[in-house]
Amino acid sequence: MYLSANKQPETAEKLMRSRYTAFCLGNVDYLISTLAPAQREPQEQAELTNTINNTKWLGLTVLNTNQGKKNDSVGYVEFEAIYQLKSNEPQQLHERSKFLKIDGKWFYVNGEILPGTKPQANQPCWCHSGKKFHKCHGK
Repeated sequence: MYLSANKQPETAEKLMRSRYTAFCLGNVDYLISTLAPAQREPQEQAELTNTINNTKWLGLTVLNTNQGKKNDSVGYVEFEAIYQLKSNEPQQLHERSKFLKIDGKWFYVNGEILPGTKPQANQPCWCHSGKKFHKCHGK
């Protein structure tokens, strides 16, 4: 729905989720169009294409949203995404993303990379292997 430009995401979290979907589907044009204009670089398309061609996205969990509602002008979304680079084990991206609303439209500005989270003892591993964390990535 959002990726076809028929409708604009109403909140920062909805934009973040739609951008994750765009990464999964390889929709570089959407990723560029939802990046804040001041953040766009000449090599943006090539870098995004390279990332998409070399990354398989495996899952997304939204951990926290601060502001970013319909009537806000700034919002922050903290999330974890599980991904796999070609011929590598799954990895975890833990980020706090900043979004701005410009002329009534939400844009991604940047993200602060945070340390990965570690599940409690006997909890499933974040990589969705089906193993307990301490027997998988907690070794």
